[in-house]
Amino acid sequence: MSAPETAEVLARNSDEAAEALISAQGLTKRFADFTAVDGIDFDVRRGEAFGFLGPNGAGKSSTMRMIGCVAPVTAGTLRILGRDPATQGPAIRARLGVVPQQDTLDLELTVRENLYVYGRYFGMSRAALRPKVDELMDFAQLSERANAKVEPLSGGMKRRLTIARSLINDPEILLLDEPTTGLDPQARHVLWDRLYRLKQAGVTLVLTTHYMDEAEQLCDRLVVMDGGRIVAEGSPQELIAAHSTREVAELRFAPGANAAAAERLSAALTGDRERIEALPDRVLLYVADGERAVARSHEIDLFPLSSLVRRSTLEDVFLRLTGRSLVD
Repeated sequence: MSAPETAEVLARNSDEAAEALISAQGLTKRFADFTAVDGIDFDVRRGEAFGFLGPNGAGKSSTMRMIGCVAPVTAGTLRILGRDPATQGPAIRARLGVVPQQDTLDLELTVRENLYVYGRYFGMSRAALRPKVDELMDFAQLSERANAKVEPLSGGMKRRLTIARSLINDPEILLLDEPTTGLDPQARHVLWDRLYRLKQAGVTLVLTTHYMDEAEQLCDRLVVMDGGRIVAEGSPQELIAAHSTREVAELRFAPGANAAAAERLSAALTGDRERIEALPDRVLLYVADGERAVARSHEIDLFPLSSLVRRSTLEDVFLRLTGRSLVD
């Protein structure tokens, strides 16, 4: 490589490093003899939506608590906005927005009062808060409920208020821990829209989730975690392309018949990357052509009680990498 090329590569690497708002190397979190996060490496770039995908107990929330500067790092290095959380935690927290798993709203106050009081915690003046609170209520679609007490609000409204509250200090990074757990499908989609708007406005999003569709909808890049370790990293499309097939045929047989059916269905597989997963309630055929795989099962006198052909998802990636589903 010539000197100009070397200089160009070094400059590009330097620019990428400068744009990494969060950088971790060998990040570890232990509780006595239990290792919750086991030496993980990752970078979060400015303006992207970065996700931690995995089941409960994978280490996602422990990682988020370290990023949020509320839990000390056991080992490894972590830099947030170029600073060390061990010595500069308050300065980092002032530039973060945090949406915890459980809403921590003051139920006896109104929507407006919750935002106003939180802004005062950041030392914002009354004059600065008035327009900011109005702006955030509009963003969260809560303007009509401004003077309503929080307690009777729906779960989706409370979640949107929690997100609006986290934005009171105009954070550079927004941390969201399982942002839509417990919400109905319509409320989840409304929340996804609000988060997408934030990303379009330049806010860097870091979220944990065990919902595959949420990760596919929101994340530019993500890591798949299992047992405290990162088992894969990339965009949703890259992970699906690398670890699954284009289509999946789901075949359901009579109770207790799935394992035997899966053995016979091996004849339906023709591609190098095609495979079978026999689950307790169904057989999954990972194939290039799902309809052809279903037709092949009929040709060998296997007639499932029901069949479904769909595209591969991140849940299929997780099953491939860990041998279990995201909800195990």
